[in-house]
Amino acid sequence: MIFSLKPFVGSSAGAGSGEFHVYRHIRRREYVRQDYLDRQAEKEIKDQEFQESLAKNRERGLQRTARKRAKRAKLKAKKAADRLAKKSKKAGEQCEEKVGEELGESDEEEETVADDAEEAEEVSFVMGGR
Repeated sequence: MIFSLKPFVGSSAGAGSGEFHVYRHIRRREYVRQDYLDRQAEKEIKDQEFQESLAKNRERGLQRTARKRAKRAKLKAKKAADRLAKKSKKAGEQCEEKVGEELGESDEEEETVADDAEEAEEVSFVMGGR
């Protein structure tokens, strides 16, 4: 009995020429999947770097704002202190004037009383009766 090999060759004997296309599709899908995973990893790295740079810029901006806010507050406090000093100086001068006026008023009151007495005599003299 002579057996031919052809009827006995089955799927266990090896892949035929038709199986190459299936393998090629599987391989292509795997390459696409690997490429997608690589792009996702790269995107995550770039996103993380971007978020870090945003945080760094935000921190720098907050520090700059804090410095400028402190400078403005310092200038505002200085202006307020200058205004207060000016007011107190003015108030001190006004108090001195008031004290001076009060002291001067007593002298003026005496002069006014003396002037009134003289005017009263003059008025009565001008009127003609004494």
